[in-house]
Amino acid sequence: MSPDHPPGLDLDRLRGLLDRERPGLVNGPLSGRLIEGGRSNLTYAVDDGTSKWVVRRPPLGHVLATAHDMKREHRVISALHPTDVPVPRPVLLCEHEDVLGAPFYVMEFVEGTPYRTAEQLAPLGPGRTRAAVLNLVDTLVELHAVDPAEVGLADFGRPEGFLDRQLRRWAKQLDASRNRDLAGIDELHATLGRELPVSPAPTVVHGDYRLDNVLIGGADDGIRAILDWEMSTLGDPLTDLGLLVMYSRPLALPDSPVSTTAGAPGHPTPAELIERYAARSGRDVSGVAWYTAFAWFKLAVILEGIHYRYTLGQTVGRGFDRIGDLVPVFIEHGLTTLQEG
Repeated sequence: MSPDHPPGLDLDRLRGLLDRERPGLVNGPLSGRLIEGGRSNLTYAVDDGTSKWVVRRPPLGHVLATAHDMKREHRVISALHPTDVPVPRPVLLCEHEDVLGAPFYVMEFVEGTPYRTAEQLAPLGPGRTRAAVLNLVDTLVELHAVDPAEVGLADFGRPEGFLDRQLRRWAKQLDASRNRDLAGIDELHATLGRELPVSPAPTVVHGDYRLDNVLIGGADDGIRAILDWEMSTLGDPLTDLGLLVMYSRPLALPDSPVSTTAGAPGHPTPAELIERYAARSGRDVSGVAWYTAFAWFKLAVILEGIHYRYTLGQTVGRGFDRIGDLVPVFIEHGLTTLQEG
């Protein structure tokens, strides 16, 4: 495949589908490129020389059993697009496999920058950095203010028992990756289970809400679009806040393969983000330490899974040889967060 015809994206078949389903949308030959980033699904930028779109599809080797992922992503952005929540405009959902070999959807291309590291954010300067991150909090408040029933998402998840299921899910993931002793992780899991909070009214939750999953742009450094909805569901909104708070704490680990933007000059502190969310949403955030500790636990499990597969020679990537050393750091942060409340 050439760079304009990346694997998993048959531009001729895509053009044929768009011409049939959206006549007049495409005005020239299509070219495409793979956009790096994202958790698992593949994202491509496609253009005809005049207009641009984005195609999202499952990973290569995808099987039909997970075909609903594309439908879920398309469903949530379709539901949220008419609201104040910034999401790309959906264009088309294709649920069958005869075009790209897997279900996929097309949405508009939104101009903006996903900031992944403090180094990338630093050129904005302290003032713009602070404003951008506070905008991130304000946009999360807008998402959590959406009434799921009013936008057709009343059945988008099972909010009853949400936190308990989440905790059991990640414990199961941990058990599947155990091949070494990890001091403190069972204590962290057990304490989270004993101190399980009572959830507020359920909302649409993003599931992976952080600065590099949004596009920032414009004179106001506003949030132009929230991306990567593959983990979205109905559940406890404070899980989104806890993850955002976790990613806003500097790791102080030089050359870490897991980076945050927290070290950028002007970046608000975790306490400022919590206060901003509480003031804008009106929610009780007194129990946010549990949600932040849960985020540390979840990331520790994810990193241990990467380390486990790396030791078996099943995955490769930049910095993967150092992932294993990070896991105890995340465990310790989780335990400290619970202890300090």
